[in-house]
Amino acid sequence: MASLAQFLRSFGAGRLAAMGVVTLALVGFFAFVIVRFTAPTMVPLFSDLSLQDSAAVVKELESQNVPYELRQDGAGILVSKDDVARLRMRLAEQRLPAGGGVGWEIFDKGDGFSSTSFVQNVNHLRALEGEIARSIKSLDRVASARVHLVVPERPLFTRDAPQPSASIVIRARGELGQGEVRAIRHLVASAVQGLKPEKVSLVDEGGRLLADGAESEDQAGALGEERTVALEKRLRERVEAIVGRVVGADRARVEVRAEIDRMRSTQTSDTFDPESRVARSTQTREENSQSSEPADPGVSVANQLPNANQPPAGAQGPKEAANKNEEVVNYEISRVTRTETQDGGRVKRLSVAVLVDGVYSRAQNGDMAYAPRPQEELDRIGALVRAGVGFDQSRGDTVEIVNLRFADLPGATAGDAGQDSWFDVSRADIMRAVELGVLALLSLLVLLFVVRPLMRKALGVDAPASSALVAGADPAGGVDGADGESIGEGAATASGQRVLQHVEVEPIVIGADGVGRKLAVAQVAGKIKAESVEKIGDLVRNNPLESANLIRQWMQDPA
Repeated sequence: MASLAQFLRSFGAGRLAAMGVVTLALVGFFAFVIVRFTAPTMVPLFSDLSLQDSAAVVKELESQNVPYELRQDGAGILVSKDDVARLRMRLAEQRLPAGGGVGWEIFDKGDGFSSTSFVQNVNHLRALEGEIARSIKSLDRVASARVHLVVPERPLFTRDAPQPSASIVIRARGELGQGEVRAIRHLVASAVQGLKPEKVSLVDEGGRLLADGAESEDQAGALGEERTVALEKRLRERVEAIVGRVVGADRARVEVRAEIDRMRSTQTSDTFDPESRVARSTQTREENSQSSEPADPGVSVANQLPNANQPPAGAQGPKEAANKNEEVVNYEISRVTRTETQDGGRVKRLSVAVLVDGVYSRAQNGDMAYAPRPQEELDRIGALVRAGVGFDQSRGDTVEIVNLRFADLPGATAGDAGQDSWFDVSRADIMRAVELGVLALLSLLVLLFVVRPLMRKALGVDAPASSALVAGADPAGGVDGADGESIGEGAATASGQRVLQHVEVEPIVIGADGVGRKLAVAQVAGKIKAESVEKIGDLVRNNPLESANLIRQWMQDPA
């Protein structure tokens, strides 16, 4: 212990303090590096949470003693990558997150007997709004949604009930298209009884009206434009698939222009065929009549006398007979009634432009040689394109096939894609690798430029003491070599003494009593005279502590 204490006292208070500071700094730095390397990878548990949901999730995580991190001002919660699935299932069991509003879980409290019908209706409306908002938020392009429903009650003694309506405020990631707006409107309309899609209004977070609650001409025009774009895309993909099989992948460009008739018309026509007659009904009537008159003897005196000559009984006068036949036939003429309704969306005209690349072959010098495709092959490609798009010459369809050289060589894109597949890593992997690289670089820099100089300075001796010994009070004192030249230059110390520099000696052995010291000198700039050896011996005897430090430094210096 005495030797250890003497060894520590030899460094001095300043060196011991520097060594302590360096040790503490190294321990802290390497502790930080070890903790950083061994820390678990934190991944998002939930993101874009409302403050209510974030507070509820954090409370549940703290109750389970799960370490977490908050990002995005509390909207994002990060946990260990190994615990994500387990925590999500456990939080789902607790109905968390709730989605920023209440849903059907509002009826799980079990206070149905104590609540009034008004409270029940309000809770039902709140739950319906919350569930619809959650369904809208499940879309990829929607960050948050707030739904307001108006479901009026049907008044008594009325025939027509008022229609419900809805208004929705959404915060989208980017800009919503017309198709996505219609999807949201139909989603809400299907969830509320009696609600029509045209009664749903949509507003974004910037106050821009996405749907005004009524189908207008502008919306109908946008719908027709969207159908046109969809038709052009479908035909373009069909043609590219056909032509790509012939000229190669990514060696053809196709553009399709479709003119759509958006007018809707209804036509009704009646056609009569006079040559086509059918007897519908026949009515026949036949009459026969006969009449006869008795003979008239005339009026005379003889006829008035009793027992006068009367005409015989049965005597009749002239007879009359009549026959009448009547027939009525009703005919039905053939009649054709045709009603044609033509909806908007008919194709009026198609224009297809196809650009194909030529044929490449490798020359003897290794360069790619280009050659145009023959016209016969282009005609065959044109026939395939016409059949694929439903070409109709009567409506003015056109198909153009042009062969031109592409700017990029074949196979360049495929090579790039194959090269990218080797580096198919996620963003988290890249950030982790960068973090490890930065920490390793910092550790190396600390070791080279901080630890090494500090350790050399703390374990070494002062520059004057490390290069010389105190020579005595003589200001011009020096050690002469064997050839009579001075082998040491005097350098003033704090006490006014001189030190000897550029002296190379063998190790000095010092006795325990400090009296019988031996100095083995091999060479000091040649051969050292006896007077020089005695002078060095005097220096060693007069300065034992500095001599020991100098010898210790010589032993540590490389040969």
